[in-house]
Amino acid sequence: MSVSTAAADQTVCAPLPVLGRDVTVPLVTGGEVTYAALDYAASAPALQRVWDDVAAYAPYYGSVHRGAGYLSQLSTDLFENARRTVAEFLDCRGDDQVVFTRSTTDSLNLLAATLPAGCQVFVFETEHHASLLPWKDAQVTYLNAPRTPQEAVTALERALAARDPHGPALVCVTGASNVTGELWPVRELAAAAHAHGARIVLDAAQLAPHHPVSVRDLDVDWVAFSGHKLYAPFGSGVLAGRADWLREAEPYLAGGGASRKVTRRVDGGVDVEWHESAARHEAGSPNVIGAYSIASACKALTEAGFDRLVAREEQLIGAVRAGLAEVPEVRVLSLFGADAPRVGVISFVVEGWNSSHFAAALSAEYGIGVRDGLFCAHPLVRTLLGSDPQTQGECGAPEAAPGEKSLNAIRVSFGAGTPDEHVERFVRAVKQLVRDGAKWNYRTEDGRCVPAV
Repeated sequence: MSVSTAAADQTVCAPLPVLGRDVTVPLVTGGEVTYAALDYAASAPALQRVWDDVAAYAPYYGSVHRGAGYLSQLSTDLFENARRTVAEFLDCRGDDQVVFTRSTTDSLNLLAATLPAGCQVFVFETEHHASLLPWKDAQVTYLNAPRTPQEAVTALERALAARDPHGPALVCVTGASNVTGELWPVRELAAAAHAHGARIVLDAAQLAPHHPVSVRDLDVDWVAFSGHKLYAPFGSGVLAGRADWLREAEPYLAGGGASRKVTRRVDGGVDVEWHESAARHEAGSPNVIGAYSIASACKALTEAGFDRLVAREEQLIGAVRAGLAEVPEVRVLSLFGADAPRVGVISFVVEGWNSSHFAAALSAEYGIGVRDGLFCAHPLVRTLLGSDPQTQGECGAPEAAPGEKSLNAIRVSFGAGTPDEHVERFVRAVKQLVRDGAKWNYRTEDGRCVPAV
């Protein structure tokens, strides 16, 4: 089924309304065009529903947990109801905690701060840096990139079998790759972790916006994700899952809200009694609008129906992959192979093109926004490009000039708000650029390829 006929299928929904869908941008070749936002994997546009909900609440904003006034009580109810909405969205267990954070990165760093002494951490080199790097105070085992889902499970089982069975252990794994979009065997990895006495945290930053995530069904101990990838702005994230390590650890931040009682000692010091609820790790005035926007996005996606959202996205994925397959110079990056299930995240390289140059031309000449670089997953991209995964590199654009080879890639990503026309324009643009070359001259400025003035 082509993208253009997707609307005829009753199992497929129309694109969800998002902010910026009518924004026009100038082209270096003259004129303007509606901007095609195809960088959802970095930050998805806010759903119109989320923006409307926040705008309706904004006049009633008040301090949370600390005020006797009507607006403070209203805001507190809104904040705690948002927590319950997220728990329902994730199908959490009855005794799980939902902690609001700033992002997936913040969530995983929070969890890292709660690890018991002597904890061993197991993480694949394929992870985003948010889940690859926070474990500096633990004994970390980095696993090589697997080439099949079963190889991932086997590698984890082998590593866990060799660990000290008496100490605590944690496995960190992504749900969907931010580079290839491929879905990981989370349920099987969770079973392997638990069979060897380890716990598991799921980085759902790229999974939650595209597929339903059930803590119960996947049997993970924690899940982390970001609002800005779930069509919700305002710098908020979530860490949800088992309460025991969170309760037993020192607060992630010390301050008001995390403390239940503070008293002076006779020696002049202070004694602190910390909360045992999620508030223990939410010190300071909480980002109530951010939490509310996440809850609004959760409701909007649930009401739209993930089955229909997934069906439409699979058609978009099929259209992009089919279009790229018609260009021999294009190589799509993959760990698990062309038939692996995936979300709307596709990375590729183009023979004869510097990736930054190609991305700059897509933007300047076609009004298409994609991402180029290493996508904060340096070891994975290096492995996929056939270079040493230990080679150093920088996030973002390479130093290479237009036309020079670089160890970077181009990423196109899309989701529930992507119109068919944006995907169709992207495929046409790739074909035209490869066939005819860029229409404009480009230069490197501050590490980025930009149109020459």
